Amino acid sequence: MSTSKQQVYTLVVEVGRKEGDGLPPKSTGAALMCYASGVDEAEAVRETVAILKQADLAPLDVSGYGTLEERLENGDDIDDEERALMQRALDENSVIIAQMTPFFDDPKAGPKS
Repeated sequence: MSTSKQQVYTLVVEVGRKEGDGLPPKSTGAALMCYASGVDEAEAVRETVAILKQADLAPLDVSGYGTLEERLENGDDIDDEERALMQRALDENSVIIAQMTPFFDDPKAGPKS
């Protein structure tokens, strides 16, 4: 059996609204921080978009931030929790949604503190 060439890519996916998407009421969409495995970034993006569509989300735009090694070379500070999520994505050959930040047009419509 050959060694897996899978790597984990950090992606930020902007999603719009769609019925049944589970986003907060009055939000206009959201940004999702994802860790996705793939043999290259293009595959990681395709898999992520496919999974989000299956989850009734409406992906609009994907920004790639590279692999762990690339992010470290760029000076990113990556804590143990983030590294663990990246490892989980690799181990499970999956997409992990690490954070969801909803967007609101009206700042007063956002979550109350």
